[in-house]
Amino acid sequence: MTNDIFEKEKIKLTPENGFNLVAVDYFADSDNQLYLVEHFEMYQDALNAKKERKNSEDYFILYKGTGGEFLYR
Repeated sequence: MTNDIFEKEKIKLTPENGFNLVAVDYFADSDNQLYLVEHFEMYQDALNAKKERKNSEDYFILYKGTGGEFLYR
């Protein structure tokens, strides 16, 4: 996945409020490799869900920062 495609997908899946847990599908075409797993209202809940995954490095938590910037962890 190129950085440009990743950025577009990241923006598309970032919620206005709360936190989205998204995963990488390495077998999907390069324009749709990220997909929504679950939405959370609290960061700690999203982080715990990520840690519970078998390959947690294949998951990201997407959210908007206080300045409206798109962030992920």
